[in-house]
This record gives sequence, structure tokens and C-alpha cells, in this order.
Amino acid sequence: MSSPPRTRTVSRWDAVGMAFYALLGIALVVATTVTAVIRIVEVVANDGVRVFAQFAGTPADAPIGPDGTPVEIELDTAWLVAPELPVASVGALVIEQVVIVAAVAVVVFCLLMLMWNTLRGQVFSRGNTTLVATAGIAGFVGVAAAPFFGNMGANGAFAWISDRTFDNVILSASPVQLLGLGFIISLAITVFTVGDRLQRDTKGLV
Repeated sequence: MSSPPRTRTVSRWDAVGMAFYALLGIALVVATTVTAVIRIVEVVANDGVRVFAQFAGTPADAPIGPDGTPVEIELDTAWLVAPELPVASVGALVIEQVVIVAAVAVVVFCLLMLMWNTLRGQVFSRGNTTLVATAGIAGFVGVAAAPFFGNMGANGAFAWISDRTFDNVILSASPVQLLGLGFIISLAITVFTVGDRLQRDTKGLV
């Protein structure tokens, strides 16, 4: 018969470290939320909204030559200011901020809980595996979805400014970055899953 997982008393320095990281995590969530609310208010007002846009090798003139002479450059990113955005773009930009806040809050909560369990001597467990998986999935969704909705908003600005004559369709997130992040998350989940199984098997032999 296996015994329940042991927990150890958290030392004073462990508690100080936990409190420090908890404050940092709360500060990060609060700062992200405040920034998102400000952005949502700006977007919903729909009056000269600044929209971050990515370009696919678009040429433009910049006054960087002698005495401000225009020189052709290639745009990579820029901020667009459209007098007004389509309703769909406004909704996409609002969702972008909601996704960012939700992803940050979930990741911070899961990591703080994981740290707390680890400090109490519970490293490999089903609960910790669930926390790692939840944090990883939330982070992956945030990294993939937030740029997607941001790109939808930018496309609306492009369409409004150019009267739908400028085509700038690009990927909202790098597939290489997403694959790399997905690999790291899968590896972390696998490590905790195998660790939990080995720990339970070891306890069963005692």
C-alpha cells in the first residue's frame, strides 16, 4: 500500500521567495490588465485608432537621404492610423487584448501554484503535471491567437485606408516559433508525466 506524498514545512526563505514571485506575478497580471483596458477603450472609441501592422516586403519612401531626400526602403512593420475601423476589426482587436490578459493570468497562476507545491516537496504529481500542461497550453494559445486577432484588426485598417485595393496577407505568427514553443511545452509535460509515474511506481515497491 503506497503512502500519501510527503510535504515539508516551508522555510522562512522559501516563504520570502514565494511572496516575492507572487508579488511579481500579481504585478504582471495587473499591468497587463490595465494596459489591455486602456487599449480596449481606445479601440472601442474607434476614432483614429493606431494599429500595429506587418508588411510583406512593401516598398516605401523615407526622408533619410541628403537634406531629407526620399529614399526607397522596405517596410517590415509600422503603425497605421485609420480614421475609422470596421466593426469586425474593432472586435478582433478587443479579443486580442482579452486573449493576452487571460493567457498571462493563467500562466502566472499555474507557475505560482507549481512553485508552491515544489517548495512543499511535491515535485512530480498529477496536480503538477496538470499545472504544467495548463500553463503550456495557455501560453501557446496566447502566442498563436493574440497575433492572429491583431492581424485581423490590421487587415481592417488596410482595407479602410486603401478602399480594399491593398493586399497584405501575411502569417500572424511564425510557424518556426510555434513549433519550437510546442516542442518545449510537450517536453515539459512529458517530463512531469514520466516523473509522476516513476514516483508512483517507486512508492509501490516500498
